[in-house]
Formats: sequence, structure tokens, C-alpha cells
Amino acid sequence: MFESAEIVKEGKLHLRVELSGNYYPNEASARFEIRWYRNDDFNFHYQEVRRDRAWKCRWDRHPNAHNSRDHFHPPPAASRTDAENAQWPDDHRDVSRLVLDHIEEHIEMLWEQQ
Repeated sequence: MFESAEIVKEGKLHLRVELSGNYYPNEASARFEIRWYRNDDFNFHYQEVRRDRAWKCRWDRHPNAHNSRDHFHPPPAASRTDAENAQWPDDHRDVSRLVLDHIEEHIEMLWEQQ
């Protein structure tokens, strides 16, 4: 499923994981980026790019002026204006599982639409 993973030190420190294009129907490049803070705030950003469009979403936990501390930026744009309040598990492993399950369901839906 993964092509590569690296710690990116430019800008805000984060983990970038490039996903295998073979995992997707048609041509696509996809990646997710993760930032986790010592106070358990986090940001998971998933982005899928095709020739004519990008599809992205984001799971966040951090103080902000637009939503509750836990919130979700739904696809396809992951915009601030579409953000929805949410509630995420306390344990980072449970949050990671939740995000990966969501991405897996999205990929399965793409294959079913073929």
C-alpha cells in the first residue's frame, strides 16, 4: 500500500506517506500527512490527485475559531468553511485506525464504481 514514508522538516514537522498508485483504479497519486503534538492535538491530511481533480479531507484536533477542537474537513476540498464538529478517540492508535479505515472505505468505493 505504501511507496514511501519520510519525516518532512520543512515548515511544520510532519510524516508524509506516499501511497502506491497500484492501489487505486485508474491513475492517481495519493498521500497522507500526519502531525501529532505532545498535547495530543493532531492533523491527518489525506490527498488524492488525478489528472483533472484533487480529492482531499482532513481530521483535526486543535484549538481554532471555526469549529470545536475535534473536527473534520470533508472531501472533496477539505475546506475550512465545510468543517464539521466531531469527536475523536483519545488514543492515537485508535485515531490512526479510524482514519485508515476511512481511506480504505474510500478506495473500495472507487473500485466498486469501476
